[in-house]
Amino acid sequence: MKRPALGSVILSLIPFAAICLLVELWDRIYPTAFGIPFNFLWLTCWLLLTPLCMWGVYRLEAPRRSDPTNVKKGEIR
Repeated sequence: MKRPALGSVILSLIPFAAICLLVELWDRIYPTAFGIPFNFLWLTCWLLLTPLCMWGVYRLEAPRRSDPTNVKKGEIR
């Protein structure tokens, strides 16, 4: 099994960092945006953006996987 590309790893860590690590930057008593709590808006946006990031990871990794020169003898895809 091949290691994933560095770009794929970084792109897959962006949603994780946005959801788990960056919440503390605006964690105040009453931050609101568009009339709803900003934390709820942030998490909802990242819920919708995460599949977009994973699609990007797939687009980066699919050509590496389908390269016939990288298939080992006896390996089943």
